Amino acid sequence: MWMICKKEWRQFFSSLTGYIALTIFLLLNGLLFFVFPDTSLLNFGYATLDSFFRLAPWVLLFLVPTITMRSLADEYKGGTFELLKVLPLRPAEIVWGKFFGALLVILLALLPTIIYAVSIQLLSAVGGIDVGSTIGSYIGLFMLGAVFTGIGICASSFTNNTVVAFITGAFACFLLFNGFSAISKLPLFAGSPAYYIEMLGINNHYASISKGVVDIRDVVYFAGIILVSMLITQQNVAKR
Repeated sequence: MWMICKKEWRQFFSSLTGYIALTIFLLLNGLLFFVFPDTSLLNFGYATLDSFFRLAPWVLLFLVPTITMRSLADEYKGGTFELLKVLPLRPAEIVWGKFFGALLVILLALLPTIIYAVSIQLLSAVGGIDVGSTIGSYIGLFMLGAVFTGIGICASSFTNNTVVAFITGAFACFLLFNGFSAISKLPLFAGSPAYYIEMLGINNHYASISKGVVDIRDVVYFAGIILVSMLITQQNVAKR
């Protein structure tokens, strides 16, 4: 499994695509949270990273499918999947190796954003940021990235076209992240049904962890989506 993980890591950085994707992610975050006046962290008048943790999932929603779209689609298209088949690897090892390889890239993209928290803390005249809430939000953001990674790899396992894999992965991530929240606001589901429908969405659980309280129910929810995505991917790989 770790051989596949290292292969995925090297493959991502073997071309300019990987470097460009990470550069755009960090540049876009920098512009959003320090330059653009409507979203700048410096214009709030108090130490908070709320706007970062509110907007970062939407940036990840496009970054993660960009990273995962080549995971299996390129293997199918380039014929290298045939080489994987002759290796003494089970489908589960291939799938989880791909998952952890892509997840390491996501972690690498998130690590530099800790500078935002350090900067706001140093610039704060009184008090500072809520450390507990900030740590919880970073845990939520990492888990969100892990879920998007699982969904993206699953989308990539259905096709040999990377563009189709990207569009499918991004749409599935959007649907699970915000779709249920949007549906719950329809008049048809007013009352208690709206609450349960919203609970099905990723956004609800991400917002819960971002408060600084890591609830086991939220962890199980995220782990469940990752596991289901990987099982579907494993079945697709086994069929190939």
